[in-house]
Amino acid sequence: MASVFGYGSLIWKGPPFDLESTPGYIKGFVRRFAQASHDHRGTPANPGRVVTLVTEEDWEEHRKDDPLGSRHVWGRVYRIPKERSDEIWAYLDHREKDGYTLRTVDVYGVEENGNEVIVEEGVRVYVGETHNPSFAGGMPMAELADHIARSVGPSGANKDYVYNLANAVRQLCPASEDVYLKDLERLVRERDPDHSNRVPNGL
Repeated sequence: MASVFGYGSLIWKGPPFDLESTPGYIKGFVRRFAQASHDHRGTPANPGRVVTLVTEEDWEEHRKDDPLGSRHVWGRVYRIPKERSDEIWAYLDHREKDGYTLRTVDVYGVEENGNEVIVEEGVRVYVGETHNPSFAGGMPMAELADHIARSVGPSGANKDYVYNLANAVRQLCPASEDVYLKDLERLVRERDPDHSNRVPNGL
């Protein structure tokens, strides 16, 4: 049985196939709003920003003033049954078509006693590599928040993506707080004209 690791919108809006899933985290990457979104949270003329994974080493070349925080990226592993794999991977490939490619990672978790365990090995994950055409690189946190607060695309306001993601990561487990997401969410809310605390649905 194959699996996919969701670290962005797949956490709060998983594949519509009633898949078994488990929270977990991966190592060696940071999750950053460094991928331009031309088809969901922005437009070709005014792309929004969504998350991608960047290796810790690569991010040192692109990082501005964002906090490093935890080096663990929390998300959710979805297990894909063999009998529906073609249908589900076709859906995922279409959903992640704007510059994402597949990598393989190991996913970890934490037991009640605090010990680290391997949740699953060889899990596939969609990554917007730094050389892909939609990679937008780093941006100072205040500028990034400004950009996200005013960006809108076919799937809705870019700010709602931030709110949904930050809320979904907090709910994964007690250890899953993300300092970067927390700071960015605060900055975007400060720029949000309706100061909305709702958590809308959507991709």
